[in-house]
Amino acid sequence: MVKIDRIAIIEDDKKVRHYMAEQIQLGIEVGELLCISDAETALKELAVNPVDIALFDINLPGMNGIECIRRLKLLHPRIQMMVLTIYDNTDNIFNALKAGATSYLLKGTPPEKIVEAIYEVYNGGSPISSQIARKVIDAFTLKEKTNEYFQELSRREQEMLEQLSKGYRYKEIADKLFVSIETVRTHIRNIYEKLHVNSRVEALKKTGLL
Repeated sequence: MVKIDRIAIIEDDKKVRHYMAEQIQLGIEVGELLCISDAETALKELAVNPVDIALFDINLPGMNGIECIRRLKLLHPRIQMMVLTIYDNTDNIFNALKAGATSYLLKGTPPEKIVEAIYEVYNGGSPISSQIARKVIDAFTLKEKTNEYFQELSRREQEMLEQLSKGYRYKEIADKLFVSIETVRTHIRNIYEKLHVNSRVEALKKTGLL
């Protein structure tokens, strides 16, 4: 078993944090395992004493995990950043990867697979959950299908429009993207204004999605 000197878990849910620490210690020979509950503390501690691998939740109190990854990566490019989250929307995926994450896993991933992913990252790999891989592929496929009108929309607006093209209602979109119905309505209104259209069908036709 290869020993990893230092690993950090940045997770605000105490039960999840302790469970992950337990699973990592069972499956990995680690010199020091840090358990941190917020991004600000992580940034302060890891800026001074960097770890080999940092496992981040995204939705943290205060600064989010993606912003912390971005800042830490600038300070210590060699830290391998992993994301472990419930969020599978393309905004978070691409923002995390752009910030410097080399792995993106969903919290439903079995513990043994997370341990395997940590070793894979340590050895230079970039493991991601299969659902995330599919979303990345879909995003590139979608880009090929669409036109300049679609490309001018924000990534979140593109995601909303993509969900509309699949026939989902506002409530279903809100549930899938973990936002309120009013947030969905606001994004759709902004899309219509940007595209100078008045309906879903017109918006989808103009952007090449229909």
